[in-house]
Amino acid sequence: MLLAAGRGERMRPLTDTCPKPLLQVRGRPLLHWHLRALATAGVRKAVINTAWQGDAIGRVFGDVFAPFPLMDKRQKLSISYSNEGRDFGRALETAGGIVRALPRLSEVFWLAAGDVFAPDFDYPAQAVERFMHSHALAHLWLVPNPEHHREGDFGLSADGRALDLPPGHPGPRHTYSTIALLRAQLFMPPWCGLACGNPEGRAAPLAPLLRAAMAAGRVSAELYRGLWVDVGTPARLAQLNGQPFGPAP
Repeated sequence: MLLAAGRGERMRPLTDTCPKPLLQVRGRPLLHWHLRALATAGVRKAVINTAWQGDAIGRVFGDVFAPFPLMDKRQKLSISYSNEGRDFGRALETAGGIVRALPRLSEVFWLAAGDVFAPDFDYPAQAVERFMHSHALAHLWLVPNPEHHREGDFGLSADGRALDLPPGHPGPRHTYSTIALLRAQLFMPPWCGLACGNPEGRAAPLAPLLRAAMAAGRVSAELYRGLWVDVGTPARLAQLNGQPFGPAP
């Protein structure tokens, strides 16, 4: 599942007329980089949730994605859309959006945010295999803390567990990359109180579910050191594209 429903307030005015996942990075829409990596990794189905300017995302990517010319039909990535904006008039946040799309997702599925640039992340099949044979409800990829989020999010134990460190804990925290493997069970009781398919369109964040699963020792994690950028401001977007940002001196 690819998250693409956000309004992108910090990216305004760029996102006033263009959804954030369609902003161009190195000649391609941000979302393209995830779709290409997923298709190359052998993933065959993707769900994209949309809200703000959601129809534009559908017009760009359609229902089939083929990153390379003459790609065999069996290797193409089929796309469906969970239209939160059309159905409820607003985005449902991360957990609310996942629960809305849950009937279309497998028991184990990838999650990534469409506004993150991680062109070298290859969605490894061996990670899926390990996760499926584990007791974990989630496996997170953490990254070194960027300048704009120096406090980080979660700790990482020596045996590969994600840790919800209490305030004041001296242990290092890393930033959650928004790339994860998730088990559908995490979005069911006792972890989540939303009905499957979220028919009422309730908005709910993902972090409380992850923290509860961490407390039970059921979230694993690893540190990813490849190129990763949260494209959260026009300045970061311009830097990625090798452009100056702001008025000329």
